[in-house]
Amino acid sequence: MEYQTILYQVEDGVATITLNRPENLNAMVPPMHQEVADALAAAERDDATRVAVITGMGRAFCAGANPKSLVDRLTTGYRGRALHLVELAAERFPKPLIAAVNGAAAGGGMDMAALCDLRLASDQARFNMAYIRMGTIPAQGGCYLLPRLVGVGNALDLIWTGRTIDAQEALRIGFVQAVYPHGEFQGRVRDYCCALARGPAVAIAASKRLVYQLCEVRNMEEALRTTDGAADAVNATEDAKEGPRAWLEKREPQFKGR
Repeated sequence: MEYQTILYQVEDGVATITLNRPENLNAMVPPMHQEVADALAAAERDDATRVAVITGMGRAFCAGANPKSLVDRLTTGYRGRALHLVELAAERFPKPLIAAVNGAAAGGGMDMAALCDLRLASDQARFNMAYIRMGTIPAQGGCYLLPRLVGVGNALDLIWTGRTIDAQEALRIGFVQAVYPHGEFQGRVRDYCCALARGPAVAIAASKRLVYQLCEVRNMEEALRTTDGAADAVNATEDAKEGPRAWLEKREPQFKGR
């Protein structure tokens, strides 16, 4: 597929999806939803891709929906369900999905970051649940995802006030996992993602699946039963034999993803 609103590149096992409307702060438009979902599907199908990253071109990560576009959609009877392609593609993506938040992430842009498994931020990143300023609510997964990441109180504070937080506050409340100096940001993100890509892909995918599955489990006995089944499958892989062997031989493991 030839992309008009994003860039897609795979290198060293890492697929990078770059939102590419810098003149509009990478604000989301309908074609971008389709293209990001398509790129995630391509990364899922590609066995050589171990990790996917979503980032933004220019000084913003994603400014969410353009207000004029919102007015046009509401006037013509728009409903959010038509644009849930990215949310559903991200939910079923089986490999690590990283948000590299290079700048402002507002409204749907903050929701897009929340869709990812974890978030790495530049120290110039800013976050804002801007929906309240438009008199509406987070419609792209924010009310579901944000409380799970930062707790109910913090989520409601951000949703109700629409206030902007910087990268350090986002780190403090647990929305992002690391903050890097802006000048080092791309290199630090790449190092993190390449290290993941060199890891045991079967175990990484299984642990991702298990972590999300166990979020819905309410007792340890059920959690252990579920974990046992996953562990049996992972322990039968070549990577599970390579890890201990490399440790005994005092060398770095060479994981093959099988």
